[in-house]
Amino acid sequence: MNAWAEDQMINPNGMIQFMGDPEGALTRTLDMELNHPGPHSVGIIGRCKRFAVYAVNGEVKYVAVSEREDDPAGDDYPEDTLAEALLDAILKHKDDEL
Repeated sequence: MNAWAEDQMINPNGMIQFMGDPEGALTRTLDMELNHPGPHSVGIIGRCKRFAVYAVNGEVKYVAVSEREDDPAGDDYPEDTLAEALLDAILKHKDDEL
């Protein structure tokens, strides 16, 4: 994860922290395990769906999953989970709180 963060030029002392889930515990707890038969048929087992979560003090406020029938992993259509979409959702959530 450190190599990926470095490649993405993430400040190690900044607000973003890259974290792994090597045993899939968080993936399963969040019900984000990719169970589509396509990836399983080529040996991709236990992969996490592409998703983004906005949480405040441990309370999940927003979840987005980039998956479609023809793209179960969300690799071809990731826009729902990219930074711009997540920031829009955070701003909307904050507006709803006012």
